Amino acid sequence: MNKSQIQQVKLRFGIIGNTEALARAIDIAIQVAPTDLSVLITGESGVGKESFPQIIHQYSRRKHGQYIAVNCGAIPEGTIDSELFGHEKGAFTGAIGERKGYFGEANGGTIFLDEVGELPMPTQARLLRVLESGEFLKVGSSKVEKTDVRIVAATNVNLTQAISEGRFREDLFYRLNTVPIQIPALRERGEDAALLFRKFASDFAEKYQMPAIHLTEEAKEALVKYPWPGNVRQLKNITEQISIIETNREITLDILKPYLPEPIVGTLPALFGVKQGKGFENEREILYKVLFDMRQDITDLKKTVGDMMCAQTSSEPLKPHADAPSIHSVPALIPQQLHRVSESTFSKEVNDENINVEELEDTLSLDEVEREMIVKALSKHRGKRKDAAHDLNISERTLYRKIKEYGLDK
Repeated sequence: MNKSQIQQVKLRFGIIGNTEALARAIDIAIQVAPTDLSVLITGESGVGKESFPQIIHQYSRRKHGQYIAVNCGAIPEGTIDSELFGHEKGAFTGAIGERKGYFGEANGGTIFLDEVGELPMPTQARLLRVLESGEFLKVGSSKVEKTDVRIVAATNVNLTQAISEGRFREDLFYRLNTVPIQIPALRERGEDAALLFRKFASDFAEKYQMPAIHLTEEAKEALVKYPWPGNVRQLKNITEQISIIETNREITLDILKPYLPEPIVGTLPALFGVKQGKGFENEREILYKVLFDMRQDITDLKKTVGDMMCAQTSSEPLKPHADAPSIHSVPALIPQQLHRVSESTFSKEVNDENINVEELEDTLSLDEVEREMIVKALSKHRGKRKDAAHDLNISERTLYRKIKEYGLDK
């Protein structure tokens, strides 16, 4: 497609930006739309993946059929098969009537499966059957149903890693990934951040009946250079905050800075995606995460030793467990991983030269920390699970499961 055609698509679907990678993604979406090939859209959370399935649907022969968008991460694991494929009356407790399901409803149209990486393994097997033959079974039924749907999927999960960890089917990945579309992160889009800010500022000025905010050159430069871990979604939220809170319509660097949280420092993962600040509480959360990982390694190591002892008893040759860490690697985890956090903090909690791993395993309750963080997130967002899950950097279904696990739904 030429530039003018791509520009028309941008205007129609409200896509802002001039980056070559973004134009390439739009071009691929248009080119693949007339076919019935399945498409996998990848990109970080908040980059705007939801616009591309709509482009594919509207430029396809199915544009007059149903378009259904399904957030796979927001549906509880116990009901997702029913939601997608339907169920028969009496198939389970609460099934007081027959349900058609999204694949039945979207016959002749398009289904967008957002957060497809969150699907449980049994549901992945059902989805694979639909992709291969167009057939599926309703929950509680033995009658094979047929459907003619175009499947477009999206994920911010690294599916290659999920496959290696046994969380995603390799055969399903290749079926979904017939045509891949990669959406660039906002930090890779340069001046697009300033264009988006201006568009959002104009939208909020109209929404709240106030003059639009605008950036000084110095503030604009800082905005473009900021890494935007939350991508376009984060930029939009920050623009709305500034529009409402600041009385000065000219946004200087000093005004802008407090709205740009410090990016996560270093390579240590933050527990549930909590930003790693300089405070003692956040550094302690990092320690909990390190200890959690270390405890898993020790559990694997114990299993290996147990297997070796059993093998020795039965006079079989000793074979180490394939996934277990090297016996020499476990002690190295302590100085390597803990060194990244300030020594002054850890001296209050842990003497890293004399850590007794067994002691830590018995005395620290990571479940309590996890539970407390979930309670705080739910309290902060007044029980709104979607917002709490976003804060915790987990899917809604994972949060739902954790709430049940910790008895927080009572």
